[in-house]
Amino acid sequence: MQFFTMLHSYSDFGLVALRVAIGAIFLAHGIMKLKGDKTPPGFKVLGGFEVLGAVAVLAGFMTQLATLGLSIIMIGAIYMKVAKWKSPFASIEKNGWEFDLMILAGTLMLYFVGAGSFLSLDRIFFGL
Repeated sequence: MQFFTMLHSYSDFGLVALRVAIGAIFLAHGIMKLKGDKTPPGFKVLGGFEVLGAVAVLAGFMTQLATLGLSIIMIGAIYMKVAKWKSPFASIEKNGWEFDLMILAGTLMLYFVGAGSFLSLDRIFFGL
């Protein structure tokens, strides 16, 4: 049990890993929306917000504000899949919303905990 207690001192490394994963996902999806020729204008704006949020999360800059916005985007994505498109939670034939729920959980984790002190501009500028 002492080993697991000792791991708590490395929690900032876990937050960096989560920031990189969340940032990479939003960056990739945001760029796809921005570059898409057939992307509706509203989705292009959404893509812009995703890219800005991703860069902020990756840099650990204003992380809690950025992840609040990204969480709202994910709630909207889950709503669209459940209410409008009638997507199941998980399916082989159709896109489910289990991946969206996991991303929402990650953004909420960073919202409540912050970027951590390792490789974080929040620590440098705001002492968080």
